Amino acid sequence: MTYKPINIHQMLKLALAAQMEMGISEMVLPAVEPVRTVPQPDENAIAGQIIQNQEIYMAAKKAEKVSQAAIPLFQDPSFENIEEHYRATCNCQKCPLGSTRTNFVYGVGNPQADLMFIGEAPGAEEDRQGKPFVGRAGKLLDQILAAIKLTRDEVYICNILKCRPPGNRDPQPDEMAQCFPHLREQVRIIRPKLICALGRIAAQALLQTSTPLGKLRNRWHEYEGVPLWITYHPAALLRFPAYKRDTWEDMKTLKARYDELK
Repeated sequence: MTYKPINIHQMLKLALAAQMEMGISEMVLPAVEPVRTVPQPDENAIAGQIIQNQEIYMAAKKAEKVSQAAIPLFQDPSFENIEEHYRATCNCQKCPLGSTRTNFVYGVGNPQADLMFIGEAPGAEEDRQGKPFVGRAGKLLDQILAAIKLTRDEVYICNILKCRPPGNRDPQPDEMAQCFPHLREQVRIIRPKLICALGRIAAQALLQTSTPLGKLRNRWHEYEGVPLWITYHPAALLRFPAYKRDTWEDMKTLKARYDELK
């Protein structure tokens, strides 16, 4: 069943959440004449919610900038294959998430894949199974791959973080700084010819930028010399189905570039 907001408060919260997903921090509403024939919502409460959301958003943006500065320079890969690297990292305790996780979520797929998908962090189901993208968002990713005639056995899928943040919150700067070298090593070992970042956090971390997702989409970037394409995280599509059309266009462009490799 499609969720429909039932009052102006919920409509504003959904609209703000959608804009924050895109990295847009302001909402401009047209001036309208108030209708006095029905009870009006508590305007102070609405304004307070908007201000609170904006403060949270701006604090997150500040944290992201710190995150980019905190990510260290990487060394050349020191592991010969994925299995060796996994054994060396699966017991990692460099950040507090090591003590709260159920499983270390390393990655799945073809270790010699030409195409690599990178998300932000495991969720509850991923933490339980020890595999990335196996929850609702993962099932949607499988459908997206099937639409472009690919399977997860042909590509490689992983996340910036290898452990689930409690409550599925966004990764913290220190967590990304500690975990990012694991991802860098994966990229170095697999040597993909294309990378697709799933969502704002993954894209900004790979590019070391705070540029909003909306400005990063629709053009090719590079990570470590590998062409990088950016689209929405499948979890965002579950919250905001309107993004599905743009995602489909993104995936068609990605698949066209992938087919050129053959």
